[in-house]
Amino acid sequence: MFDDINDLYQQVILDHCKQPRNFHELPAATCSAQGRNPICGDQLKLFLALDGDKIMEASFTGSGCCISKASASLLTENVKGKTKAEAEKTFEQVREMVTTGNASGDVGKLAVFAGVHKYPARVKCAILAWHALMGALKGGAKPVTTESENV
Repeated sequence: MFDDINDLYQQVILDHCKQPRNFHELPAATCSAQGRNPICGDQLKLFLALDGDKIMEASFTGSGCCISKASASLLTENVKGKTKAEAEKTFEQVREMVTTGNASGDVGKLAVFAGVHKYPARVKCAILAWHALMGALKGGAKPVTTESENV
């Protein structure tokens, strides 16, 4: 059964890598942030359309490894309709999950990244888009990198 779950998780990641959701610029974006992982070359720009405190739309552009692209794709699906506070809580859950393998609360499809903690070099790939999310929500104009992630 464990192998079946791993296979399913790999299939979800590959699907989001090959056919990323919301992979385009968002002309109506109210905020955005760039993310860069200098170690492996992942780079992306995350776009958000906010209505007050609520994320109405999310998209991204960029290039990177499969984990980075799949993470950004799943992020854009996950945060639509959430408030800033809910998105920040999800960021904390994802960060804990990819660094420790433990998920606190229901993370839904994002659980596919729970195994990333076994590969420390890949943690930065999985969390890059999430750091960009936090940068966009905080209105940061400076690009964010995963170099600051203590893993």
